Amino acid sequence: MWLAMSDLPAEGRRLTFDDPAIWTVPLQEFGIPCRILVPLEAELFVVPHHGDGVDGCFIRGTLRGEVSLPCNRCAEDARIVINSDFETFEPFPVEHDAERASQQERLSSDDVPDEEVVRIKDGVAQFNPQALLWEEFSLALPVKPLCRPDCKGLCPVCGHNRNKGDCSCATEEGDPRLAALKLFTPTRKQ
Repeated sequence: MWLAMSDLPAEGRRLTFDDPAIWTVPLQEFGIPCRILVPLEAELFVVPHHGDGVDGCFIRGTLRGEVSLPCNRCAEDARIVINSDFETFEPFPVEHDAERASQQERLSSDDVPDEEVVRIKDGVAQFNPQALLWEEFSLALPVKPLCRPDCKGLCPVCGHNRNKGDCSCATEEGDPRLAALKLFTPTRKQ
């Protein structure tokens, strides 16, 4: 989905996105084990900017919803609330990017990489809101999702979920050569 910047009024335009395909298609494409629990909704306010030697668009947006990812410690479902506010400026390609822009112009609209947020096509500056929304969604996800902050994880021996109780596996005390380090406790600087 490409939006021509010439279609936007100088004061900007508010855009709302609630199509699940914006997120489900890339999730499937990249094989991300994420399920959408509460539909994701996004709102963008896009203002074209011309001048100061840099043309582009200012974007202010929100992204709301809820997803489920595997817990990083126990692999159970971790419910993640997405509540993201963001602001960005996306510059359009400038003259030194003319070669890249001319390559993009030669491509059909189906061949242009989806991850591009802005481009010049047939001399018209265009903005791809779906690419920006996917970027912001990816940034809103935690690096290590947890089902709960005190998740005990899995037993490294038998694989039992320690959140559901202890197992009978023996635990290692660690390398005995490093036992002296356990005597040290971190101190906080005041």
